[in-house]
Amino acid sequence: MTNAKKAIRITYFSIVGNTVLAIVKWAAGHYGNSYALIADAMESTTDIFSSALVLFALVYSNRPADKNHPYGHGRAEPLITFLVVSFLVLSAAIIAYESIKNMGTPHAGPKPFTLIVLGAIIIWKEISFRFVSKGGEETNSSALKADAWHHRSDEMTSIAAFIGISIALLFGKGFESADDWAALVAAAFIIYNCYLIFRPALGEIMDEHLYDDLIVDIRKVADKVEGVIYTEKCLIRKSGMKYHVDLHASVDANISVREGHEIAHRLVDTLKDEIPQLGQVLIHVEPNEFADTR
Repeated sequence: MTNAKKAIRITYFSIVGNTVLAIVKWAAGHYGNSYALIADAMESTTDIFSSALVLFALVYSNRPADKNHPYGHGRAEPLITFLVVSFLVLSAAIIAYESIKNMGTPHAGPKPFTLIVLGAIIIWKEISFRFVSKGGEETNSSALKADAWHHRSDEMTSIAAFIGISIALLFGKGFESADDWAALVAAAFIIYNCYLIFRPALGEIMDEHLYDDLIVDIRKVADKVEGVIYTEKCLIRKSGMKYHVDLHASVDANISVREGHEIAHRLVDTLKDEIPQLGQVLIHVEPNEFADTR
């Protein structure tokens, strides 16, 4: 299975899971008198739409390169990630506003059964986070990694809701607002997660240097290619699930242009064979006057 197909399948998992959880949370929050749980349901609802955006990004970014997009369509991924972050910020703002408003309004305390619902949700969300996060790492998808953090932020809001409801139930009358405070804490955590999601996506758009480990792997592979004396500059930029590479390779200055050209092609083929996540690889051949000293 290709990375793109794997990422798309994982995104369908997120959409279905978030839809089921949103329905369960809305129902439990409404009948269990828990605004923290309703706030949790609001985030799950926005997660449905954000996962749908991730799905669109994965499908679109996997389109092949064309005349107008010679490096492919991979940059759609971080752009969609920015939209996903916007959804999260909006949901956090709504949760915070409603929490503060409810603190000044007398209301009944949450019901005990909501803790059972939240306990099951927390376990499921941790499983979902690990599954989607692993898929994001394996496919090199920034959008999928962002979707994984949605599961983690959802889990944290559920934990906050669990704590708030527990306090309200344990201490009884006068502590009903603990549920609302829990929702407010959850909103703050969502904002923090927004930064964690936004920062790497911004680096990807700005071609920030973030790939030292990959450069080490590229140099190791290049050293094994016959005719390559050593490598110099190595520039990498990420687009979707692929890494595009500009590499300077030193070769014997006394060989012909044809031989240098053949070494460059051999280097490109070897790099792509041994490091499948590479996209376009551009080799700049540097003449080495001291080849015999190697």
